[in-house]
Amino acid sequence: MTKEDILKALSNVQEPDLGKDLVTLNMVTDIVIEGNKVSFTIILTTPACPMKDMMMNASINAVKLLVNKDAEVTVNFTSNTSSNRLDPKNVLGGVKNIIAVVSGKGGVGKSTVAANLALSIAESGAKVGLMDADIYGPSQHIMFGIRGERPLMKENGGKGLIVPIEKYGIKVMSIGLLIDEKQAVVWRGPMVSSAIRQFVSDVDWGELDYLIIDMPPGTGDIHLTIIQNVPVTGVIVVTTPQLVALADAKKGIAMFGQAQLKVPVIGLVENMSYFTPAELPDNKYYIFGKSGGKNLAEEFDLPFLGEIPLVQSIREGGDLGIPIMVSDDEITQKAFMDFAGNAIRGISIENSRNA
Repeated sequence: MTKEDILKALSNVQEPDLGKDLVTLNMVTDIVIEGNKVSFTIILTTPACPMKDMMMNASINAVKLLVNKDAEVTVNFTSNTSSNRLDPKNVLGGVKNIIAVVSGKGGVGKSTVAANLALSIAESGAKVGLMDADIYGPSQHIMFGIRGERPLMKENGGKGLIVPIEKYGIKVMSIGLLIDEKQAVVWRGPMVSSAIRQFVSDVDWGELDYLIIDMPPGTGDIHLTIIQNVPVTGVIVVTTPQLVALADAKKGIAMFGQAQLKVPVIGLVENMSYFTPAELPDNKYYIFGKSGGKNLAEEFDLPFLGEIPLVQSIREGGDLGIPIMVSDDEITQKAFMDFAGNAIRGISIENSRNA
């Protein structure tokens, strides 16, 4: 067996999302051959890659079928998170991908989805941050159990930077960490936009694979400020199945499709899809309607990223500061992991499209 033999065999293995083979994509490195033993490393586009096992099995089969049926194949993985960010202003220069989580209306569980999306991605080893951009109704400091805490300051080149609070391996920043909870934020648009710009330029986010931005509901000043000041990789739209939520979700999708904004919509996720009582785990009750999110995704030709069930433990975890992804509810965690996997695949595809 030679390295050339191995590379030739692996040129028949496609990266499922990007549609090209591993060799063309320069994803194979460190080939070592000792007798019948061969090992190599596949460089993933993200540590959160959900197709890892499929690529491993396909690679082993390719070597055995095309090179040596008696080969003992070891496949290792490393990752170099893909990014299409070209930002002359170097805004958030250490962040590879910026994902905005949006909804057309409030009350659809957007902040819960954003929090658990961040935790799901981090579960597989990616470096993740979470910016709570909902200035009027911040909630991430509650969901992560850091109410009452205050972020520290550090100096960098004569400039003071806010250090985000780290919890469950996620860097979190929210206006709720800077103001008295009993006080309402009564600010006009320019003040809100200024606060958002500070969250971008005056917070020490460091090196991140993904920054999740929990956007406020609707389509307003904050959305424009983020899009105009931050090179957003893509948007994830959150809805629930009922018609009122779907009608507002359409407005969110339309906003990001406008020529002057033109931010890719990675896909749509349906929250509160169905209710499953703890005592009847096999039963699904479609309280708010069925397949509304999936139908909307098809209407706009968008990927449907998944269904998140309506489960009491999700609400309890958010209130207690223990998100469902760090609890012991494995069934609900799987729904979030499947959704996160689909979202990450969408981002990798978007990055490869613009590479």
